Amino acid sequence: MAMTIKVYEMDRYGKTRVVRPESEVVPAKTVDQSFAFPACECDQCKAKQS
Repeated sequence: MAMTIKVYEMDRYGKTRVVRPESEVVPAKTVDQSFAFPACECDQCKAKQS
């Protein structure tokens, strides 16, 4: 299954410009866990984890 991606950049005035034009990409089969966000440490999330 192919997907498309287009990368934009927005300045502080809300004007956008295309950084990379639309192109077809193939989704990754595996995800490197080093790119994952760390676990949330707020009280609500800590309660759910225990």
